[in-house]
Amino acid sequence: MTDLEYLDRAEQLLLAVEQSCDRLNDETDADIDAQRVGGMVTLVFANRTQIVINQQKPLHEIWMAAKAGGFHYKFDGQHWQDTKGGGEFFENLSRFASAQSGLTLAFTAKMV
Repeated sequence: MTDLEYLDRAEQLLLAVEQSCDRLNDETDADIDAQRVGGMVTLVFANRTQIVINQQKPLHEIWMAAKAGGFHYKFDGQHWQDTKGGGEFFENLSRFASAQSGLTLAFTAKMV
């Protein structure tokens, strides 16, 4: 993957996360505050816990830090997969956000 391809894919991921937060805030009582600064999005939940998602441009990865730990994702041509075989980014984000918020939250790669 070229640098430009990575930047395009990474930007799509971050936008999908932000749009998922907007949708979840409209459809549930989640009250997620998505704060974007450059290539990083910080999700702040009502209980003040956070999930941080950021671009790692030199490695062509996306990193996610949650209460469950730190995770690295690489694009496999279709999805962002955990580099240690721990699953797909949006599935994991949904699981981690649900655990931290106490609500069932479903993040998706689909953008509106």
